[in-house]
Amino acid sequence: MQLKIMPKKKRLSAGRAPLMLFLCQMISALEVPLDPKLLEDLVQPPTITQQSPKDYIIDPRENIVIQCEAKGKPPPSFSWTRNGTHFDIDKDPLVTMKPGSGTLIINIMSEGKAETYEGVYQCTARNERGAAISNNIVIRPSRSPLWTKEKLEPITLRNGQSLVLPCRPPIGLPPPIIFWMDNSFQRLPQSERVSQGLNGDLYFSNVLPEDTREDYICYARFNHTQTIQQKQPISVKVISVDELNDTIAANLSDTEFYGAKSHRQRPPAFLTPDGNTSRKEELRGNVLSLECIAEGLPTPIIYWIKEDGTLPINRTFYRNFKKTLQIVQVTEADSGNYQCIAKNALGAIHHTISVTVKAAPYWIIAPQNLVLSPEEDGALICRASGNPKPRISWLSNGVPIEIAPDDPSRKIDGDTIIFSKVQERSSAVYQCNASNEYGYLLANAFVNVLAEPPRILTSANTLYQVIANRPALLDCAFFGSPLPTIEWFKDAKGSALREDIYVLHENGTLEIPVAQKDSTGTYTCVARNKLGMAKNDVHLEIKDPTRIIKQPEYAVVQRGSTVSFECKVKHDHTLIPTVTWLKDHGELPSDGRFTVDKDHLVVADVSDDDGGTYTCVANTTLDNVSASAVLSVVDVPNPPFDLEMTDQLDRSVQLSWTPGDDNNSPITKFIIEYEDAMHEPGLWHHQTEVPGTQTTAQLKLSPYVNYSFRVMAENNLGRSLPSEASEQYLTKAAEPDKNPTAVEGLGSEPDNLVITWKPLNGFESNGPGLQYKVSWRQKDGDDEWTSVVVANVSKYIVSGTPTFVPYLIKVQALNDAGFAPEPAVVMGHSGEDLPMVAPGNVRVNVVNSTLAEVHWDPVPLKSIRGHLQGYRIYYWKAQSSLTRNRRHLEKKILTFQGSKTHGMLPGLEPFSHYSLNVRVVNGKGEGPASADKVFNTPEGVPSAPSSLKIVNPTLDSLTLEWEPPSHPNGILTEYTLKYQPINSTHELGPLVDLKIPANKTRWTLKNLNFSTRYKFYFYAQTAAGSGSQITEEAITTVDEAGILPPDVGAGKAMASRQVDIATQGWFIGLMCAVALLILILLIVCFIRRNKGGKYPVKEKEDAHADPEIQPMKEDDGTFGEYRSLESDAEDHKPLKKGSRTPSDRTVKKEDSDDSLVDYGEGVNGQFNEDGSFIGQYSGKKEKEPAEGNESSEAPSPVNAMNSFV
Repeated sequence: MQLKIMPKKKRLSAGRAPLMLFLCQMISALEVPLDPKLLEDLVQPPTITQQSPKDYIIDPRENIVIQCEAKGKPPPSFSWTRNGTHFDIDKDPLVTMKPGSGTLIINIMSEGKAETYEGVYQCTARNERGAAISNNIVIRPSRSPLWTKEKLEPITLRNGQSLVLPCRPPIGLPPPIIFWMDNSFQRLPQSERVSQGLNGDLYFSNVLPEDTREDYICYARFNHTQTIQQKQPISVKVISVDELNDTIAANLSDTEFYGAKSHRQRPPAFLTPDGNTSRKEELRGNVLSLECIAEGLPTPIIYWIKEDGTLPINRTFYRNFKKTLQIVQVTEADSGNYQCIAKNALGAIHHTISVTVKAAPYWIIAPQNLVLSPEEDGALICRASGNPKPRISWLSNGVPIEIAPDDPSRKIDGDTIIFSKVQERSSAVYQCNASNEYGYLLANAFVNVLAEPPRILTSANTLYQVIANRPALLDCAFFGSPLPTIEWFKDAKGSALREDIYVLHENGTLEIPVAQKDSTGTYTCVARNKLGMAKNDVHLEIKDPTRIIKQPEYAVVQRGSTVSFECKVKHDHTLIPTVTWLKDHGELPSDGRFTVDKDHLVVADVSDDDGGTYTCVANTTLDNVSASAVLSVVDVPNPPFDLEMTDQLDRSVQLSWTPGDDNNSPITKFIIEYEDAMHEPGLWHHQTEVPGTQTTAQLKLSPYVNYSFRVMAENNLGRSLPSEASEQYLTKAAEPDKNPTAVEGLGSEPDNLVITWKPLNGFESNGPGLQYKVSWRQKDGDDEWTSVVVANVSKYIVSGTPTFVPYLIKVQALNDAGFAPEPAVVMGHSGEDLPMVAPGNVRVNVVNSTLAEVHWDPVPLKSIRGHLQGYRIYYWKAQSSLTRNRRHLEKKILTFQGSKTHGMLPGLEPFSHYSLNVRVVNGKGEGPASADKVFNTPEGVPSAPSSLKIVNPTLDSLTLEWEPPSHPNGILTEYTLKYQPINSTHELGPLVDLKIPANKTRWTLKNLNFSTRYKFYFYAQTAAGSGSQITEEAITTVDEAGILPPDVGAGKAMASRQVDIATQGWFIGLMCAVALLILILLIVCFIRRNKGGKYPVKEKEDAHADPEIQPMKEDDGTFGEYRSLESDAEDHKPLKKGSRTPSDRTVKKEDSDDSLVDYGEGVNGQFNEDGSFIGQYSGKKEKEPAEGNESSEAPSPVNAMNSFV
């Protein structure tokens, strides 16, 4: 199937429907391309291209220019008519016509008047093919007449009355714009109560006293002449009823006075329009304006509705406080009844406006130019509408068609002219006029009969280059009359291109919707009509599309770093692309930090300004592609700026600011700080914080502070620099809001009262002249308050007070503005003195050998003369029951807090003579001591012997030497020695028990086994029981040769023997094996001990322990268990080779007599009433003589505690 464009020829009978004529016209019409070469050769009837408006209002101060431009071939000539008759411009020297144009220029600036040239003008453009005419152009000069002189009387009316101030501007051309102003050219304020109507009058729904003025002036502005005319000022005076009655009463008798109510409320009434109904007519396409203005008190509100319909949503607008309803682009559908309703609290009224929309003529189908070839048919259609329906009339070359020369090829059928078998002489310009009472439409349309063979206007061998997969459009601009048919061929093939693959447009263009590589080739366009044929070749090349195969990516970088964007481009090899980088759709900054190479854009030392969208654009001659990426430069926010303080009150101010740039990280909060330039200049304090979405803050202020504020913004990266400081704001002084804190009253001397307080700082002073009013009086007396005002200090001393008397005290702040609120009353005391009386009836109850309980009677409170802090017991060991030798001993002190009347003395030494006294203590010191009380402690168990040595070992004997216990704690009755052998596997043998007289310090054991290790347990006894034991181990010798003389010492003999054995090889090997075994055993023991287990040696020791010692450890309670932990670890282990015993075989007893200091805090401790440690144990010492050589060491307080269990 061939692609062709052919004019379809059809003969139309006179009875055909207008629609068929229209279709025929559309098919037969031939457009003449605007090709310069073609237009030079083709004749064309005239066409009006430009003309002045129909209603042409001119400025009388300027030359009159009436436009008329037209085109045609040959160029048309121009003529004018004025008021329906020929206007001979050659006879009027003020009128000229522009060369090559029909535009008239009437020179009235040099001479002449605009009114002379008022009238109706029409232009005719004519050539050999016909004549075109312009619209009737009505020329009228603009007018801005003055207001007529009139005398305006002042208007006086009562408050609340309605008022209409008439404007009645002079009639101008065009109508003026009305507005009301005062003498100062300030527009008068308007509201729902006061507003200007569409006619220019000023309406008051009700007047108020503030409406009184003498310069209500109506102005009329004439835009064409740019002049403003002014009406005479109108004076309005609104008086109240009281004023009116006073005026009337001055001229009437006392019994006559004005009784009207000035503020009498009333329901609405319309000021405009009048009556209940009115009519409004408007033309289609204009703005429909409906107005209702009502008076009443209170001021009515206006509402609008459309009866039997709704107001058009997008075209309805309310003006003048809803008193004016406007509908733009009004249509016939907007006709109907509109109702305005005026309503106030006393009632409502309504007014109905009946709206009729008329229409000046408007085009349905305007006639179009026809280009026909001879013998062709065609039609001109002129279809218009309006209300009322317009009348259609035709003209030919500007002459009514009824009197125009006859043309047998045309036939008029109402709004259509039908042409049949036209000839060249049928060429003409036809005018269609559609008119009704509201206006007219005039359209020119020519019929141009041409006989032209086909011409192809597209340049030969044009090369088209198209990107693959895009449409390809191959042009074939043509002309011919009759209209040629168009066919396309590819690569000189015989068959035309098919319609299912290609698209052939009416203008001859061939479209390939999706061009592929195989679309490349030569295409031939052939144009044919009955007068001939023309053809043209064009060439098509298909190129690969340009693509970005590696696009730049979004980047977030910190300020100062380097960022790189990549952009790789793939393109057709015959095309040369250019890659351009853009920033925010503009050129890159001319900065050396931006580096562009083949595929990359690198930005070094990134700054805040570098953030934005970076676009890589690849351009070729045929296409372009782009890809973008955003660079976000993040940083702490920029400081806020434009700090402004508003609502400045005495105690608050509103601070507002403008946030700085958040640097691509949202602001989370604002921190507000203040500086007190008066009290602490240069020091900024935290005021408050607000969320990051808030830019104002209500700040609480203190009086008499010279505030400056600054704001900092904070985001996830940190805090901005502070903003510039705001202006300073000095708050007014006020009385202090608070009084000093930490008020105390304490005496430093027995006859004074020192009142102290924490003073207010400068910020808290609230004003100048900060002072303090110090007041005091005795608590239990009837005295009045004694007050004194002191400067800004923190202490005041009241002298001459009784000793230790309670006082009521208060300290009140004051400044030049006044006093602070009434302060709280606190209680203090005047100075203390030493107590005067010693505690009486001191009694001692000895609980056991290390603990005594002391009782005493309390001291009368009045004699304490101060705050009772407690009672203090001094006690010391005076002498021993065994000796009378005197020496200096330290006194020990226990303090019992509060009003205690008894206490425990722990840590006493058994079998000792003690003295004590009791003193009362207050804040000043101690009172006199009570009489010394003497008591004795009973015997106790002794301490362990001071030492135990094994001397002179032989084959079957060992000699033991010892020293008595350092603390016998009584009279020794005997020593007990227990021993048992230990075999090579460390198993214990049978236990032997031996009693030794108390006066012995040496004992020899005989008949022992040779070369055998023995373990010894040794302790002393008093009448109170057995003391702590001391242990030792020793070995009998192997032969007599190993025995040294007695004066040398057994230790050396043993060492010599051991050295001899140690030099033997078998012994060294044995010791290594033993050492390895011991290491393994220690590891196993360590693991089992952590799990709560026991190792074998421990079990054997427990099994063979001294049966007499074990019960003692159980009976000793907690301290016994404590001692067992030490003895189990040290004493019950058999002595292996390389014994821990010193070379002189002397075992020193570890001092276990802990002092009270070890169990208290520092040198003090406390015991409860039941004997627990609550007293204060003082290290204070007083040297006194004592008898005997008894130790001054105190027994362990734990033993004393255990005795209470």
